[in-house]
Amino acid sequence: MTVIKNIAKDRILQITVILTIISLFFARPRIGDINFHTLFSILAMLTIIQIFAYLHVLDVLAYKLTTSASSTRKLTATFTFLSVISAMFLTNDITVLTLIPLYLTIARRHHLPEILPVTLIGMGANIGAAFTPWGNPHNIFVVNRYNVSPGTFFTWSLPLLLASLILLVILLVGVKDKKLPTVPLEDIKISWRPTALTIAVAIFFFFGVFNVVPAYVPAIVAIALALFINPTILLHLDYALLLTFTCFFIFISDIQQIPFIVWIIKQTMFSEHSVFLTSIISSQFISNVPSTILIGKFTNYAEALFLGSNIGGFGSIVGSMANMLVFKSFSENGTVSKKKFFWVFSGLQLIGLVALTLLGWFILDFVI
Repeated sequence: MTVIKNIAKDRILQITVILTIISLFFARPRIGDINFHTLFSILAMLTIIQIFAYLHVLDVLAYKLTTSASSTRKLTATFTFLSVISAMFLTNDITVLTLIPLYLTIARRHHLPEILPVTLIGMGANIGAAFTPWGNPHNIFVVNRYNVSPGTFFTWSLPLLLASLILLVILLVGVKDKKLPTVPLEDIKISWRPTALTIAVAIFFFFGVFNVVPAYVPAIVAIALALFINPTILLHLDYALLLTFTCFFIFISDIQQIPFIVWIIKQTMFSEHSVFLTSIISSQFISNVPSTILIGKFTNYAEALFLGSNIGGFGSIVGSMANMLVFKSFSENGTVSKKKFFWVFSGLQLIGLVALTLLGWFILDFVI
């Protein structure tokens, strides 16, 4: 019942379902337009990250690193760069849902700043997730849609990562540097055998993303591992995200058969730079996952779409699902004004969006 409630209250899914139903009055979806490789890859990814969450791998790592931080700036930097690294493997959503409550728990105990550190953790998650094919669901779509090789993908993502890290370091300077009391290590234990198995399955998942093995095979293996460790893990998967992708594939299949709609969309994507900007701007209103799927069906400028969709995760609170989860986590665990957090978070996100848009334009012209 909880699974159904979580699915039903997902706003992005609700909007997607409405759009899909409307589109069915104009055309019928074609089975060939539904990218099952992407759907199976996302199912595998969602299962693996929930297994890691169940095993508390990130919790232990965060607390162990925290004990070595001697000042507020070092603590914020520790959480921020852990967020970057974690999001590369566990996605930005799981990263913010894990690290932000942990940071705010420590902040409450020791009366530490909350707004800027939480904002930086959220930005770090978006930065890290952009670096790997599985860090963001829309990256999986781009890899599958354009048959991108691992080498090609990382030639796109590495310059963006380096540019983003420079921005992050500059923003970290704004954190007041005060001496920090010793943070006690929480007694959280890891079960190493299931953790090792999960890492092995995660590596196997990599081969599915890049078509070395059929994508449904890692999905089946991941589900089998979850059933072996604890079947309740499957109750916590983000099925709404999977259904959102499915509905968008149906919706886009339908609108591709309406000539006038196709003509309008193509007018906004006449060049590499127009795709880049269209992706960024549309992400501010409909989030970067649906934006990527929509635009990806009408352009062959894969590099521009990759950069635009990941940079588009900055800016508005709906730019990426992770941004909304940051605000939700802060609302539930923070002690200072939610209104103040919203404006500071949005302001720094806007600064990040403008800076990375300029850097992304440079990368598009001179690097990749």
